[in-house]
Amino acid sequence: MPPTLLTPNEIENNLKTLRGWALTGNQIEKTLTLTDFSRAIGFVMSVALLAERRDHHPDITIRWNTVTLVLSTHSAGGLTVDDFALAREIDGL
Repeated sequence: MPPTLLTPNEIENNLKTLRGWALTGNQIEKTLTLTDFSRAIGFVMSVALLAERRDHHPDITIRWNTVTLVLSTHSAGGLTVDDFALAREIDGL
């Protein structure tokens, strides 16, 4: 059974607990600019370890020193508590 989708009000309240994340359609997105390519890859590796531990994986785009993360629970068709829990962990990196 897929996780339960959050209501628009729940999404708005959860977004307020995050730094730099934006709602785009049925997903949340954050773009970070790091000092160089090596730091960007290191950051992505840290995100990968968090994602593997949670078995919840973001879409990741890397463009030299810029990393864009997109979270949505594909099996549920939108945002769930899992997306915001992982986003908070990512913010802690």
